[in-house]
Amino acid sequence: MQNISTSQHSPELEKNIMFVTTIYDTFEALEETLGKLKLEKPLFLTYIAKQAFAEEVFKYARESDQIYLSSASENQEKDVVH
Repeated sequence: MQNISTSQHSPELEKNIMFVTTIYDTFEALEETLGKLKLEKPLFLTYIAKQAFAEEVFKYARESDQIYLSSASENQEKDVVH
């Protein structure tokens, strides 16, 4: 998802990443629980909230000088034919 240069690594950035990870994991757990309970509307709302949260995090990351986000083309895997 992201690479953090060691020269730009800061305790504040590390804390922020930890908080974002905790929040995202909470969304995942809530989605799993709502899915098992077959509560479709709350599950859908949680999914939308998780997507909006992720968009805000990536928006911030793009604007930040401390975090490097690779482009989509860097993340594509090439098929290997044997």
